[in-house]
Amino acid sequence: MATVLAVSALCWGSLAQAQTGPIKILVGFPPGGGTDAIARTLADKLKDQLGTPVVVENKAGAGGQIAAQTLKAAPADGTTLFLSHDHTISILPLVVKNPGFDPARDFVAVGGFATFVNALAVSGGTPAKSMNEYVAWVRSQGAGKGTVGVPAPASVPEFLVKVIGQKYKLDLQSAPYRGSAPMIGDMLGNQIAAGTGSIPDFIENHKAGKIRVVAVMGTARQPLLPDVPTFAELGLAGFEDLPYYGLFAPAGTPTATIDKISAALAKVVAMPDVHDRLTAMGLSVGYMTPQQLSTRERAYSQTWSKIIKSSGFVPQ
Repeated sequence: MATVLAVSALCWGSLAQAQTGPIKILVGFPPGGGTDAIARTLADKLKDQLGTPVVVENKAGAGGQIAAQTLKAAPADGTTLFLSHDHTISILPLVVKNPGFDPARDFVAVGGFATFVNALAVSGGTPAKSMNEYVAWVRSQGAGKGTVGVPAPASVPEFLVKVIGQKYKLDLQSAPYRGSAPMIGDMLGNQIAAGTGSIPDFIENHKAGKIRVVAVMGTARQPLLPDVPTFAELGLAGFEDLPYYGLFAPAGTPTATIDKISAALAKVVAMPDVHDRLTAMGLSVGYMTPQQLSTRERAYSQTWSKIIKSSGFVPQ
C-alpha cells in the first residue's frame, strides 16, 4: 500500500511540475460566437477541478487553422489545449492542401463533450418564415440569385449552401466570414439575408425573433426548435452525421496529464448547471473519452471526405 501511495505521489508531483503556468484553451474563432461561449463556460469550471487558472485565448482566423497551428507548436505539457468542433479537426485537412498540421500526427484527443447540428437561418429583414418561403423570396428578388453567409470558407456550412442551391435550382453564393459572430452581426443588420452555422450560434437570436432558423441537420428535429424541419424532411439527404465538440492537446502530452484533464472534463460536463447551459445553447451534451472522441473524429472525416469529393471540390 505504501508503495502504491509513493508511486501515486510521484506521478502527481511530476504532473504538477510539468504544468508551469495557467492552462490556455485555444479557440479558433473570435469572442462572442458560440464556440467562444462554450469554451468560457467550461474554463470557469475546469479551473476548480484542476486547481489551476484556466484561460481562454482566441486565435481567430482561417476557420481555426491559426489556433491549430498554435497548438501544434505548443509545449506538450498540458498547459495548452484546443477546444474545437469538427471543422478544424476533420474538415480543414480535407479542403486545404497544406493546413500546417495533421490531426492524426500532431494532436491527441483529451475528451469530447457534445454533438450539435448545423442550420440555415434567415435575417429579420426577409419575410421568410420557412425554407419554402425563403426559396420563393430568393427567386422573387433576383432570378434565383442570393448570398448566404458561412462562418468559414470550405466548411460544412459552405457545402450545405451548395447542396441547397442545387436542390432548389438557385444561384446561391457563399460569403465566408472569420467566424459566426461577424456573420450574425451582418444578419442582424440585414446586410446579408441568410446564414448557415451551428445551433449554438443562432439559438439566442432565434428565440428573440431577430433571425429565424428554417432548417436543421440531423436525423430528428431539435428539442429547442420543434417546429423547424430537418433537411432530410425537406428532401436533402446526407446531412445526418452530427458534428462534435472536443478538447485536444499537442501530441506527446503525457498520458497521465491527458487522463487528469479528461477526468476533470467528465466531472464538469456532468454538472447540472453546465449541462443545462450547454443544452440551452443547442448542444446534445455527453462526455466522450479520448478514445471515443478519436473514433468519432475519424468516422466524421470519412463521411465528409465522400461528400466533398462527390461535390467536385478541389482542395486549395
